[in-house]
Amino acid sequence: MASTNSLQPHEFERPVLDLHGPAIQAALQTMVRGSEELGGIERYIDAVKLKSTMFRQALVENPVEELDLETFKGLCTFMATVRRRISDWLNEDAFAGMRDGIVELFDDGEHVDNRIGRFCDRFPQDKKYRWVRDLASELLHNADPERVPLMNRWIWDSKANTGVIREIWHGDNVDHITIDVADGYGTCVMLREELSQFLSDNGIFRDVLYYVDVLCAQIYAQYICEQGGSYLRADFSAPEDPMQHTRRLLGLDGVQPGDGRTRLKSINGEAFVIDDSKTLN
Repeated sequence: MASTNSLQPHEFERPVLDLHGPAIQAALQTMVRGSEELGGIERYIDAVKLKSTMFRQALVENPVEELDLETFKGLCTFMATVRRRISDWLNEDAFAGMRDGIVELFDDGEHVDNRIGRFCDRFPQDKKYRWVRDLASELLHNADPERVPLMNRWIWDSKANTGVIREIWHGDNVDHITIDVADGYGTCVMLREELSQFLSDNGIFRDVLYYVDVLCAQIYAQYICEQGGSYLRADFSAPEDPMQHTRRLLGLDGVQPGDGRTRLKSINGEAFVIDDSKTLN
């Protein structure tokens, strides 16, 4: 099968997404207002870009076959729905098998959906291991956000009929209908295209892909605040500020304001700092 470098639109499903513009607009406004306390939305975008840089360095710029356990632990810090469930693989013996799966995951001779499916097949096929899809999606997306859209379960989980897509779906009584849309690569590409166009129409032209990630997290964070998600209740408590869940979904809960800097703290205690001079204008 063709590499994702050369995938053409006709080579994957491109479903029509009936999205609700006012719901997206409300989430964008909340995102912009809520980020002011931390120095503005640009600082969140810088943090997401920095996270992507760390994944790219570990998984693309360096041979993925040489990924070591300590580096992998550091990456796990930035994957909220993974880090509380992956502890059994954070030892040298178990991680050797995990690394083999990650090497196959990054072999882009196959379609993204096939690679994610094969990675998930390495684990038991029950609800306890549904986080494995999030792990595969996070690794691929964070390492190469231009080629692979955000595909976590909280973006869209067709089996559970929940995710960002439901929260911005246009229609009456959406909570009581089943949205017949697959949760693979094509759907996530279409969602990204729709939201990218929405952001451009609202005057956002730089770093649009990163804005899409933050906007998606804001949309689902609102759902968590209002109703709570069954697989997220153990990970998300009552918010202290309007962006707490947004940061957590993006793996940025280590971001802290102070002295004009944004700090990301990895699992091994290493601090990553964004200076004012690097903040977008």
